[in-house]
Amino acid sequence: MAIQQQPRRRKFEAIGNTGFSTSSNNTEGGRLTRKDGSVNLRKTGMPFWERISLYHSLLRMTRGKFLLCVFLFYSTLNVLFAGLYLLTGVENLRGVTPEGDGLNNFEQAFFFSSQTLTTVGYGHISPSGLAANVIASLESFIGILSFALVTGLLYGRFTRPRAYLVYSDNVIFAPFKDGMALMSRIATYKNNHLTDVEALVTIAMHITDDNGNKARRFYPLDLEIKKVNSLALSWTLVHPVDENSPLYGMTQDEIKEAEVEILYFIKGFDDHFSNIVQQRYSYVFSEIVFGAKFQPMFRRSDDNMSTVLELDKINLFEPVKLPQFEKSTINV
Repeated sequence: MAIQQQPRRRKFEAIGNTGFSTSSNNTEGGRLTRKDGSVNLRKTGMPFWERISLYHSLLRMTRGKFLLCVFLFYSTLNVLFAGLYLLTGVENLRGVTPEGDGLNNFEQAFFFSSQTLTTVGYGHISPSGLAANVIASLESFIGILSFALVTGLLYGRFTRPRAYLVYSDNVIFAPFKDGMALMSRIATYKNNHLTDVEALVTIAMHITDDNGNKARRFYPLDLEIKKVNSLALSWTLVHPVDENSPLYGMTQDEIKEAEVEILYFIKGFDDHFSNIVQQRYSYVFSEIVFGAKFQPMFRRSDDNMSTVLELDKINLFEPVKLPQFEKSTINV
């Protein structure tokens, strides 16, 4: 019976310029980076309106939420001004027949408000009297400003530089040369083209010191290739797990106990935007596959005239054996 010897791990110098805290474990809450690349952070201690930036929030929110916010803003303005027209009296709106039904009067005032706000003005209803004309003038002014603002936000969302990168669902430990490596895969999914693409990978690990205190430490993961001139196809980011790696000699249980999170920072130059774009991503232990190998995700076209990049295969892998991560460390 022979006992498999684990490689001796050397001590690595942690880095402290990641922007994240290295405090003890009881100050943390979940993963550091969400799947969309945003930082998993909530700020308190100042008034809400001083902490939030409506411009950044409206630019970054999803398309559906943005359209819903615009619709709610438009509807709220119309309800507000319809109420003002009712307060001044619907008899001051030519074309409106005052009725005892308040809901019908509000409906007519509401649709007149929407015509005034958008400066459509069909002519069926018009204001009469000083109060109604002042309200209509103010609403037209607000309508011009608000629609200019919404148009600017739409343009900003449409032209905001983005990397449009898709990552593999998992990061894998795969055979590499005479050992193994930690691998993930990325590709661009739009018809954009990135050049001078750089990758920076950092691993966050919880380390227990000699006093029994558990703290988070950050270590850089060296890549076999950390910069490519052009990201035309997919790019497999390979970190060799050798004596220069903080993962060297760690078992699967030790990696799980360390509550690792692997942080990816990708940036490159986009020819379409003529600007530098960047994107963040991270993997936690539950997204690590031990013993796998990525399968090809591009092929020659049927007419042999072009290359086909199959984005739906970016996470396609097959299992392979890695002796270090076998459940038993004893060979009989």
